[in-house]
Amino acid sequence: MPAHSPVFPVFWRVSRVAVTLLFLTGGAADAKADLWRATYSVSLLGLPIGTAGITGEIRRTSYRIEARAKLTGLAWLASNSRGAANGSGAIVDGRILPQSYAVTAANSRMTRTMRMSLAGSAVTGLDISPPFEDKPDRVPLRESDKRGVLDPIGAFVVTVPDGQPLVGPAACNRTIPVFDGYTRFDVRLDYVGERRVTTTGYSGPVAVCAVRYVPIAGHRRDRPGTKFMADNKNIEVWLAPIESARVLLPYRISVMTMIGATVIEASQFSVQAEE
Repeated sequence: MPAHSPVFPVFWRVSRVAVTLLFLTGGAADAKADLWRATYSVSLLGLPIGTAGITGEIRRTSYRIEARAKLTGLAWLASNSRGAANGSGAIVDGRILPQSYAVTAANSRMTRTMRMSLAGSAVTGLDISPPFEDKPDRVPLRESDKRGVLDPIGAFVVTVPDGQPLVGPAACNRTIPVFDGYTRFDVRLDYVGERRVTTTGYSGPVAVCAVRYVPIAGHRRDRPGTKFMADNKNIEVWLAPIESARVLLPYRISVMTMIGATVIEASQFSVQAEE
């Protein structure tokens, strides 16, 4: 990803849109899946700058998600950035246990590929090509920063305990520990309320969550963008429910960046039972 582009890294980290080829190694193979398809429009200051597409198989016991994103509307800003990723894992007693994550991110000057394997919420393997440069102001990663974490795709899938309404405070009030392969950060969600939305494939309620980004390690502490995002109180995510799997998935993400408001919103959001 271009280090000079403030939009694509924010879009990539907050929305976690991505893909490569991975296979689920656990879960109940005979359980029917909900097939999730979503298309998102990306806008900056109200101007369209890109699109993202996601497909997924969501079960009560597992998930597998593939995604692609492309920013082209403002070439001088987004540098024709594009990315693809894939993640899979198990869902056990309402806990997301990621197993595989891979992402390829590219612009007109460089392509970077990352592959990560996980077990028991801990990173067991990581390959980044080409590797990131060491910088004096980068906060060092510790081994403990790679344990008890979700990858960015696993962070997409929000579970709610049995007995709690899917669209309610339990959807939001949580802290999600994320490791994306080179930075460790928390995503803190707080319940704001409920809205009703209508788009192709879905009409119904969404949970609205306020979001805070908390950098922990791997980030560059002196970069203005890091400080801006850590202080940013203008991030919000709307989560749409999948009743049968008792999970929620992102419907809309809005982020105030250093150059204006970025919005990622579903123009299609459909869930169908596997035949």
